[in-house]
Amino acid sequence: MSGTANTSNVPSPAVITGRDTYDTSVPSWGPDGPSGPARRPVFVVTHGAPAESPEGGVYTFVTDGIESELEQAREAAGKQDVCVMGGASIGQQYIAAGLVDEISIHLVPVLFGSGTPMFDHLGDEHIHLEVVEVVDTRAAIHTRFRVVN
Repeated sequence: MSGTANTSNVPSPAVITGRDTYDTSVPSWGPDGPSGPARRPVFVVTHGAPAESPEGGVYTFVTDGIESELEQAREAAGKQDVCVMGGASIGQQYIAAGLVDEISIHLVPVLFGSGTPMFDHLGDEHIHLEVVEVVDTRAAIHTRFRVVN
């Protein structure tokens, strides 16, 4: 599907995330979301909207699934790309549904002893990727792949 992932350094006009990322990040994001003063709309897929959210925030809580979330984010983004960000679960859902054009991976030099594997639960089929960009910095290796259909 075209236009679902933005991996440039320019903030995406619309962001999709899951509830866990919202819950852990909103204290630092505040009402403006991850794009700060740019105030890009953030669509949060969830089973239920939180009892409280920052007043005047950029957040829309979507309770009817990732396809609806994507449709709403695309409408907000117009002809521009939408960025799916956050933890393993939301990424797995979008990848498994075939709704991702590009995948960005930022590899930092730290190994954690626990967590959720990003590419678990994707099914038995191989997902072929084409390298688009690799940027090596002191803080991380930034890679961008195009999903080959």
